[in-house]
Amino acid sequence: MNEVFLDTETTGLSFKDGHKIVEIACIETKDLIVTGRVFHKLINPQRSVPEEAFKIHGFSQQFLSDKETFDQVADEFLSFIKDKKIIIHNASFDLGFLNGELGSIQKDKINKKLVIDSLEVARNKFSGTSNSLDALCKRFNIDLSRRTKHNALLDCELLREAYINLLDAKEPKFNLSNSVSEINIKKAKDYNKTVVKISEPEIKKHKDFLKSELKKNFY
Repeated sequence: MNEVFLDTETTGLSFKDGHKIVEIACIETKDLIVTGRVFHKLINPQRSVPEEAFKIHGFSQQFLSDKETFDQVADEFLSFIKDKKIIIHNASFDLGFLNGELGSIQKDKINKKLVIDSLEVARNKFSGTSNSLDALCKRFNIDLSRRTKHNALLDCELLREAYINLLDAKEPKFNLSNSVSEINIKKAKDYNKTVVKISEPEIKKHKDFLKSELKKNFY
């Protein structure tokens, strides 16, 4: 099963209070290695963006006014995450908005059984300390210089790096037992056994070069 690292940006803290999603980002991985497939949408919330939210993500109501609405991107989003493990930091927040939006347009909600909350993973590993995404990145020396504003796509990338560190799986394991790898290893061994014969003229040219051209670097 492939994984999806998911993040959202919103107009506020709760869908129940009338707030909406303004950005959704998903990065697909296989065994935590990026596949190159990305889902990223800026969304017209069809409502005002409070100043507090604007300060966090930088998306104004005017900027978002010509973007697609959630109902226009919902099917593509659901298709992208289908049958994948979904990794979210503070999953209750994002799921509250996503399932709220999906429910409002009569679409199937996200199955919580497919969701891993990386915040819970971090709390179990580092209890009693801050486990925000910023804090985890600092703990694992992950570069935060690009994070001048909250951005869902960038946060997905940072979350993937942090999650790999949380699992102590900094270097993904590659399966070298398949036939292709075995063939390549055999070829490499055969190549290493090859003896290359140097001709007499080549040996003479080499000796002449050493005598006439090579300068000593010692006294």
